[in-house]
Amino acid sequence: MGLWEGLKIALVSLRVHKLRSVLTMLGIVIGVASVITIVAIGQGGEEALKAQFANNENSTLEILYRLRETEFESVQLAAPLEAPFEESDIYDLTKLAGIRKVITVNSTNTTFQYLDRSMNAEIIGMSDGYEDLYPLELVKGRMISGSDLSQGRKVAMVNLEVANKLGKNNAILGDVLEVEGTPLKIIGIYKEKKNSILGIETKKVLLPATIWPAMYGNNKIDSLTVQATNSEQVYEAGQRAVDFLNRKYKDTKSSKGEFYILNIEQIKKSLSYITKIMTGIISSIASVSLLVGGIGVMNIMLVSVTERTKEIGIRKSLGATRGNILAQFLIESITLTTVGGAAGFLLGIAGAYLISVLTGMAPIISVQVIVGGVLFSMTIGILFGLLPANRAAKLKPVDSLRHE
Repeated sequence: MGLWEGLKIALVSLRVHKLRSVLTMLGIVIGVASVITIVAIGQGGEEALKAQFANNENSTLEILYRLRETEFESVQLAAPLEAPFEESDIYDLTKLAGIRKVITVNSTNTTFQYLDRSMNAEIIGMSDGYEDLYPLELVKGRMISGSDLSQGRKVAMVNLEVANKLGKNNAILGDVLEVEGTPLKIIGIYKEKKNSILGIETKKVLLPATIWPAMYGNNKIDSLTVQATNSEQVYEAGQRAVDFLNRKYKDTKSSKGEFYILNIEQIKKSLSYITKIMTGIISSIASVSLLVGGIGVMNIMLVSVTERTKEIGIRKSLGATRGNILAQFLIESITLTTVGGAAGFLLGIAGAYLISVLTGMAPIISVQVIVGGVLFSMTIGILFGLLPANRAAKLKPVDSLRHE
């Protein structure tokens, strides 16, 4: 019996027992769909996580501060400490070769007042270049300008999350909110172009970094990022800045502290490794349904062998070999699981894109996942179809013809 003939017999069998075939394939469909969805979302999450963590790594590098590694420490990235940046550092670093701009950010979580209401939010003091790190999209009003920064104007921008909480239809432009006793005029509403991984936006208020010292009574700078003039030499520029700061503060700061830049590529590899492990673990759990589905296929094929015992006897008496019978039932089993796998693949893609709509995280459907899903379904059909097919092939023609 040829492959085409066996396939036609298998399709006829599926059509004759439609409900039974659908119920049998259900386990395969659910298993494949679960794995496809998890892998697609996992790969999409991996890319989103790396992009979120290594934001604009092509041209900017953040400088951090940590304890120096001792001879007993082998950890590459020690825990970051509060960096002792000063206002003079900004001027000094911009004079170094290869550095185009120094971007500073201050932030704190506090409660601000608006009319008769109070709300907790992240208050961010932004300097020139903030948008290079965190691209913004203006929704209404205007952005904080260079003149706002240079003249220390008491203005603020709020994100959509804050705007939606404060007033209907974002009708809050021109109103005043109060932070730490300082009145700030709301001049704009924005949203971030790069949201968090799950698409969740926290409440944020942006204000000029130049009014931060007057509000909080200190010149503390929370984070400092250098932007290189040449993206191909960003790490060289970052290392030059770190070496300068370490020399500058060698005798004035604790000898245990040092400035450093993150190894972005190493972090991306670590994030990729972690997400791959998590995706693999969850996929393995989801694959249990494939095992259950395979057992269902084996069970229904055993029933099919019992039902078609007389048919098997007739075919053997007409010259069908043991190999012909074995191939027939194996083809039926593989067809059953392959059709279920294809349906599960389509359902899995639909599920992945549905989750992406809810989370804002784009799934990644790779060729390896497609091929792997189809081959795995076929393998399930072979493995769980062998016992029924072998049982059918071993039946003796005389005993088969006597079967009622």
